[in-house]
Amino acid sequence: MSEAGQGGWRPGGGRHVLLAAHTGRHDIVDLARSSAARLARGGITVRVLADEADELQIEGAEVVDADAEAARGAEIVMVFGGDGTFLRAAELARYSHAALMGVNLGRVGFLAETEPEAVEETLTAIEQCEYSVEKRLAIEVDVLDATGAVVDGTWALNEVSVEKAERSRVLDVVIAIDGRPLTSFGCDGVLFATPTGSTAYAFSAGGPVVWPDLEAILLVPSNAHALFARPLVTSPDSVLSVAVPPDGNRARVSADGRRALEVPDGGRVDVRRAARPVRIARVHPGSFGDRLVAKFGLPVRGFRDARRHDPGHELRPSRNVLMRDVVSLPGDGPAAAREEVRGGTADPDA
Repeated sequence: MSEAGQGGWRPGGGRHVLLAAHTGRHDIVDLARSSAARLARGGITVRVLADEADELQIEGAEVVDADAEAARGAEIVMVFGGDGTFLRAAELARYSHAALMGVNLGRVGFLAETEPEAVEETLTAIEQCEYSVEKRLAIEVDVLDATGAVVDGTWALNEVSVEKAERSRVLDVVIAIDGRPLTSFGCDGVLFATPTGSTAYAFSAGGPVVWPDLEAILLVPSNAHALFARPLVTSPDSVLSVAVPPDGNRARVSADGRRALEVPDGGRVDVRRAARPVRIARVHPGSFGDRLVAKFGLPVRGFRDARRHDPGHELRPSRNVLMRDVVSLPGDGPAAAREEVRGGTADPDA
């Protein structure tokens, strides 16, 4: 679902952009500074987080605490870093009407809108309000004790995992959909993912890739000891539950790899659609399929057309997505490897 740009902006209220950056890399800090200066010249007030202000040193920026008020009234939360930084920024944007716009400076960067070389185009789009906003389904989590009372809760943009607390023991679970038991098995854990998160943890665990404009909730067992333990795609209005027997291994919950909760003995975890979606700003009109091709380096030519005389050399030179390098093939010559290599080794925590 998309809508026109301008996010949290209101007529007469001025325009504000909150910056969130992975300040552990000098190239990211430099790009955030230059972007802030460009936005300021365009009459947009720049905010920075208090715990990043000293590293960024952006003159004239408003300094705000990293809490529920940080993005209040902001139009855009502009993220400089990888998917980890994006997910951290989503925690701030969630409490406001601001839309997230990411500049990928990590490894794959599925959540980011643009690459560093297109930052100027992105800044122009922000200045002129020429962007669209997608509303992405998020999920909420309730942790219940053995009596059925809610004792904790959290939310996620990508996924929630219910994992075994002791690595040496299998986690026994009972899966239910909309209050009706479906199956039970032993496993390492169970993932509940959004379409946005389908290309992250859930994909690595064997789940399907789901286009982000589709509203659904995924359930993906991890290393299940059962014949019927396939990934499931359910209605976005369903409530998915995983119950843990009181005499089994203890379980814990991880949300987007950032927030952890403990599940009481004999407890249950309920997952449902969050009342508030996450808003993501888009400048470039490319489809999600184009992003899959670019991020995973997928071959898009016909198999027979792509083949050459020697098996294994079907693809033309391309970037190595994970290492940000150029892959050249024997016999292609120097012209084939002339493409610029960006950055260096990406920070795994970006």
